[in-house]
Amino acid sequence: MDFNVKKLASDAGVFFTRAVQFTEEKLGQAEKTELDPHLENLITRADCTKNWTEKILKQTEVLLQPNPSARIEEFIYDKLDKKLPSRTTNAELLGQYMLEAAIEFGPETPYGKTLITVGEYQKRLGGAEREFLHTSAATFLSPLRNFLEGDWRTISKERRLLENRRLDLDICKARLKKAKQAEAKAAVRSNFNSSSSTLRSETIRAEHELRVAQTEFDRQAEVTRLLLEGISSTHLNHLRCLQDFAEAQATYYAQCHHYMQDLQRELNRCANAVSAPHSSASVCPNPVSPAFLSGPASSGATIPSSSSSSQKPVTLAMEQSQLPITGARKARVLYDYDAHDTSELSLLADELITVYTVPGMDPDWLIGERGNEKGKVPVTYLELLS
Repeated sequence: MDFNVKKLASDAGVFFTRAVQFTEEKLGQAEKTELDPHLENLITRADCTKNWTEKILKQTEVLLQPNPSARIEEFIYDKLDKKLPSRTTNAELLGQYMLEAAIEFGPETPYGKTLITVGEYQKRLGGAEREFLHTSAATFLSPLRNFLEGDWRTISKERRLLENRRLDLDICKARLKKAKQAEAKAAVRSNFNSSSSTLRSETIRAEHELRVAQTEFDRQAEVTRLLLEGISSTHLNHLRCLQDFAEAQATYYAQCHHYMQDLQRELNRCANAVSAPHSSASVCPNPVSPAFLSGPASSGATIPSSSSSSQKPVTLAMEQSQLPITGARKARVLYDYDAHDTSELSLLADELITVYTVPGMDPDWLIGERGNEKGKVPVTYLELLS
């Protein structure tokens, strides 16, 4: 017990002298040992790495999980080292609602069939999102957290120890300076006596303490320098993690794009099958104004319906009726498109074709021309060029 009290008193004394030295340095009343410029640069670089890693980590968490309560739940499970229960994504939940609604409305009705189709693809989108979240957490978020909670804590601990060693060194420098000043004054006042001998002993002890403090400071500065130089390896590791994160994003968005293309084809196929006895109109939304696509329409001109008994291709129907065309321009194909019948033109992504409309034609469709091939093409698959 006596030993613990003495140690506590000794630690309190050291803390107090360091606090006094730190305060006097801030007030300009004491000299401060400056660190090596290279070490100062390493410290600045490390602080920058830590600050930006925290910001990137936090914003990535917000991006992947916008719900604050869900993020708090994930944080608690992570700290308790427990596995987070599987959470249904919003797209999966929407898909499930659509499938349940289809049962209520009738799975054989047109609306019910469409709900089933869209619901299934929403669940696929949700599954892709789940995989993206899992991959991003493992390859990007975890390494960043490991740096902040592991390597950075070690660096911070050694930096605090270096600061304490520096304060101890400056305290020893100040103590030696005072001892030499007192010894010099005593030498001026009188010749050698017992007081001068005592002061000389104090000076010698202060010199010894300074040498010890300098050695400990140099050793700690070297340890800290080696740790800070490891930040370069941290940057390389985070670079690889960033590449993995970007690749996971690219895979996820490519899957979403593929699913939505398939869904659009399914909806077009269903719409064509339902509307075949009446018209060739597609149910896909038209993002471009019909007025922008077509020029002045000629009066009295019509185009034969695709529901006629002859079922002739549109190109032949136009040649026979000699209908005028308007608004011819170039267009770039955004996605691949497979023609559903002989009246349509198959498309390849990124190819350039000539498109135009004819009076009375459904605004969701244009006539596409590629060399000697002609046929209907959906507007939603095109980017009109000037």
